[in-house]
Amino acid sequence: MTAGAGTMPIEVVPTGFALGAEIRGIDVRSEPSPEAGEALREAWKQHLVLLFRGQTGLSDEELIAFTRVFGPLQEAPNSEVTAGFGSFSDVPPEVTIISNIEVDGRQIGALGAGEADWHTDMSFIKEPPAGSCLYAIEIPPAGGNTCFTNMHRALDTLDSETADAVKDARCVHDESLTSTGAQRQGVPAVTDVRETPGARHPVLRTHPDTGRKALFLGRRRNAWLVGFEIGESERLLDRLWTHAADESHVWEHRWREGDIVLWDNRAVMHRRDPFDPATRRLMHRTQVKGGRPY
Repeated sequence: MTAGAGTMPIEVVPTGFALGAEIRGIDVRSEPSPEAGEALREAWKQHLVLLFRGQTGLSDEELIAFTRVFGPLQEAPNSEVTAGFGSFSDVPPEVTIISNIEVDGRQIGALGAGEADWHTDMSFIKEPPAGSCLYAIEIPPAGGNTCFTNMHRALDTLDSETADAVKDARCVHDESLTSTGAQRQGVPAVTDVRETPGARHPVLRTHPDTGRKALFLGRRRNAWLVGFEIGESERLLDRLWTHAADESHVWEHRWREGDIVLWDNRAVMHRRDPFDPATRRLMHRTQVKGGRPY
């Protein structure tokens, strides 16, 4: 597929995996034509994850303007970093710093250098973001790859027994831990999953733009299927997570400086590999505003 972006044609090149496509022939600093903007949004609906390479030197304002092609923005969430360990005041409120870098003994961003488990961004709030847009400014020489899994496909290939068991279920999405397992400031540790803090969302979610159903799991730790006995909830959740993370649903992205990756938070989960904490990784993230899952 090609479409005009200003005076340049754009090309959508699928990854060949269960999701994802690279968008070629576009400088995200330039406002796309109405036709190109619509083509980008259609590509996002179809492929769920879009990759834009070679976008080095992008300012936060340019990243924000580009993200708005896909919808209004959602401001950066409060986190351990914004609560006192970082320096988010240096960026606009729509931008989150994802980094392991320290300045004067203080972390400038969130999530550090460790592994980030499979998760859905900010699913613990009532209206999670529709999408996340991550821009690579500095990349370590090894590690830090990001994997994405197609939750439409995960549901489509789920065995009928499990699908029937969770078709009307709601799951609590844990607010107490980050995707790296760190305790959020001001949120008590969970000792009983039936008391896990966080929003309760349907396990089978409807995509508001396409009408397609997808599994919507959030993150595994401290999850609970509301109203289920704990043992049955654990059994079903383990089965759902194992199936959702199957490699047949997954695409792995190896970052380069200047990459922008936009993913659909409503139909995609992602995880990050760890990397050497002695190396530097600096990303800026924006998010497309979402609605209440149904």
